[in-house]
Amino acid sequence: MVIKEVHWSKMEASVILPILKKKLAFLSGGKDRRSGLILTIPLCLEQTNMDELSVTLDYLLSIPSEKCKARGFTVIVDGRKSQWNVVKTVVVMLQNVVPAEVSLVCVVKPDEFWDKKVTHFCFWKEKDRLGFEVILVSANKLTRYIEPCQLTEDFGGSLTYDHMDWLNKRLVFEKFTKESTSLLDELALINNGSDKGNQQEKERSVDLNFLPSVDPETVLQTGHELLSELQQRRFNGSDGGVSWSPMDDELLAQPQVMKLLDSLREQYTRYQEVCRQRSKRTQLEEIQQKVMQVVNWLEGPGSEQLRAQWGIGDSIRASQALQQKHEEIESQHSEWFAVYVELNQQIAALLNAGDEEDLVELKSLQQQLSDVCYRQASQLEFRQNLLQAALEFHGVAQDLSQQLDGLLGMLCVDVAPADGASIQQTLKLLEEKLKSVDVGLQGLREKGQGLLDQISNQASWAYGKDVTIENKENVDHIQGVMEDMQLRKQRCEDMVDVRRLKMLQMVQLFKCEEDAAQSTYDYGRQLLQATVVLCQSLRCTSRSSGDTLPRLNRVWKQFTIASEERVHRLEMAIAFHSNAEKILQDCPEEPEAINDEEQFDEIEAVGKSLLDRLTVPVVYPDGTEQYFGSPSDMASTAENIRDRMKLVNLKRQQLRHPEMVTTES
Repeated sequence: MVIKEVHWSKMEASVILPILKKKLAFLSGGKDRRSGLILTIPLCLEQTNMDELSVTLDYLLSIPSEKCKARGFTVIVDGRKSQWNVVKTVVVMLQNVVPAEVSLVCVVKPDEFWDKKVTHFCFWKEKDRLGFEVILVSANKLTRYIEPCQLTEDFGGSLTYDHMDWLNKRLVFEKFTKESTSLLDELALINNGSDKGNQQEKERSVDLNFLPSVDPETVLQTGHELLSELQQRRFNGSDGGVSWSPMDDELLAQPQVMKLLDSLREQYTRYQEVCRQRSKRTQLEEIQQKVMQVVNWLEGPGSEQLRAQWGIGDSIRASQALQQKHEEIESQHSEWFAVYVELNQQIAALLNAGDEEDLVELKSLQQQLSDVCYRQASQLEFRQNLLQAALEFHGVAQDLSQQLDGLLGMLCVDVAPADGASIQQTLKLLEEKLKSVDVGLQGLREKGQGLLDQISNQASWAYGKDVTIENKENVDHIQGVMEDMQLRKQRCEDMVDVRRLKMLQMVQLFKCEEDAAQSTYDYGRQLLQATVVLCQSLRCTSRSSGDTLPRLNRVWKQFTIASEERVHRLEMAIAFHSNAEKILQDCPEEPEAINDEEQFDEIEAVGKSLLDRLTVPVVYPDGTEQYFGSPSDMASTAENIRDRMKLVNLKRQQLRHPEMVTTES
């Protein structure tokens, strides 16, 4: 609703401002001895426009109060610079303008200009018809009727009057009076309407045009400044004396300004309260609207988004994709949660204001908003935790699957170890892998059970809607993964058991072969027979099944031949060296033995045979040959035998020809 402007009913100074500026008449603020106001009409040499003067007088006489008017006016017509006929016209005009209010007209005459008899007679004759007394007086005689302090300087008085200053203040006063009066009417209409329709206001939106046409603060400030000016200028000291100021309260209505200010402050205070209540109501309605927007979105599209996202994925990649989708949903929710935080702060501020009538509604809004937001936030957090648990479950399942694949690949490759140590190492590796699979399966069970517990504790996504079917699919998937891993692990265990038995038999086989190589021929044959049985049992092609036994026979024969040859050679060497030693020692007890030629021949024959034996290799039944010792060892041994044979021959020569020994001696 738009408030209608209240028009100012009196004549306004702003309308006739050009006329008032001419100072055709003025109220100086001075008073006569009866306390009547003094109205001054300063005539000039130029022709006075009577219409403008009439307008000026009408305006000036509208200023004083009725009480003041009842005391009458003393009019000073300053005719010192004007013609008599003009003065007479003005005096007569006063009869039509202010006949009842004029009590005395003082016409200030020039010193020597008018005919005294004519002028005096004329006014005296017209006294009854005019209704007021007219006197002719010179300027210096005017104090007989009016006190000097009530006269302006133009008439020898001490009263200060600035027409333009008065006019400016008058404009301010009228503007304030007009605006404040209009504003009071508007505020009263607004306040009264608010009181009558207080309940209706709560049920409808506030009309933003329901405002005053002017700013109350500005009008109040203008009024205070005007009142301050009036109060400061009421009295004006001059040369230690006190004279009435032209801004007297009867002229500028200081009480009227104060009364308007009081009324304006009262209405404005009520208006501020109305505005505060409306603002509070508007804010409350805006908060309520925003709260419903948040609640409707969270319970509508927000909940639908969560209902549509119930799966946990069947792999790491699928779970990650679901997590990314969930982050997008959380991002949308975060915008509404930010609105919730702001609304919660606004509601808290209104609650702190302590308006009893709104406390229940505000608390209800706050509770509704908090319940919905916390419920939705809990569902988002639950969904995030569920997806994280699913991601960890699939990660453990993938690692376990890779471990089982590696173990199965190792079991599917045929093992051909070179010795027992490599078999033991392979067995240890199998056991470690199997143990790692056990740990992985246990971890998978723990993660799966934790995930199942979360699903079983899952709250309904949508305030009572059932989600059993979706949960059943997730539960079946988790249980299926764990069962599949358990079966794969069991198959690998069975294969490990078979591989373990086979490898243990291989260890025993290699042990038998090693013992066969290190024991006697007969015991070796027994062990080799056992290895043949083991090979047949293991269905493996070991060296024991084909060539070990023949090789054992061949080696045994070679060992036997080599041993016999070694024995013959050692026997020959012993015989050679012992006989040669006897001869070379030249024992006197057995001279006949020393002189026996056959003995020398036998030593020589044995030596030559031994040398020949050293150069001949041992020939095995399969045609292979084997020398004893290295060539350098054989050469050293042969050289030793030859040296010994030379000594024996020298001894033989000595025994045959003793004289040769004497001659040489």
